[in-house]
Amino acid sequence: MRAFAHDVVSYPLPPGHRFPLRKYALVRAAAASDPRIALGDARAASWDELGLAHTGPYLERVRAGALSRREELALGLPWSERLVERARRAVGATVQAAEAALADSVAANVGGGTHHAFADSGRGFCVFNDVVVATRLLRRDRPRLRVLVVDLDVHQGDGTHAAFLEDPAAFTLSVNGFRNYPFRRVPGDLEADLGDGTADEEYLDRVDRLLPQAIARARADIAFYLAGADPFAGDRLGRLAVSKAGLAARDRLVRDRLAAAGVPVCVTLAGGYAEPIEDTVDINVESLRAFAA
Repeated sequence: MRAFAHDVVSYPLPPGHRFPLRKYALVRAAAASDPRIALGDARAASWDELGLAHTGPYLERVRAGALSRREELALGLPWSERLVERARRAVGATVQAAEAALADSVAANVGGGTHHAFADSGRGFCVFNDVVVATRLLRRDRPRLRVLVVDLDVHQGDGTHAAFLEDPAAFTLSVNGFRNYPFRRVPGDLEADLGDGTADEEYLDRVDRLLPQAIARARADIAFYLAGADPFAGDRLGRLAVSKAGLAARDRLVRDRLAAAGVPVCVTLAGGYAEPIEDTVDINVESLRAFAA
């Protein structure tokens, strides 16, 4: 399986910041030891490509470091040139992985899943929306491309939902925690909101029941899978209680259902905020390994 990583660029964060920046290099190092995973460096998405999903004024503010204080607080990350470069590479990695998935049936971004970014704003640690950019870029050559987004991050992908709200060729499936960020939701096509403390059995049952419906209704040419590690019981921001074994079973379930339907899949790793960080790394690496199998 081809996978693309953007950890070659880092950026400064204040001490104690919750964003797990160093996990990406750790995941890449672990994935590099698996002979089934062919790792490459991510390219930076161009500003024209980012303009397929974001407004010109927003991109200008990001590029110039002119975000307002309110915008920076909503983003949750301090602006820097290196933040912008890394965010562009995170999008580029999903574009590359989506193109590879269409050729090989499966590929991955060792990161990505930046589903809180809206057309005119970044939010929730997400500067640009990688799945929306990749979808619209792929459609330049494949204008009838149908897309399924399987969002199993614990947080609802409000930015992706907003972008695809009026798009009949894009279908969003979300299984998320109910009492969690974002607190103002954007409707998706098929959703399940889970209560605090939801554990393996109920979690896997919801995914297992909803995924076939989503696949049938989407009739997709490609799926984007957000394999969030944050439903994990030890996640600081998750509020659910899914075990590592449960998340591994989830990944195999998604893999097998999409493969049986003949739908190529671009895997992104999305969120994960466990302490210690090695728990998130373990979950992310097992997600990659499941799809490389």
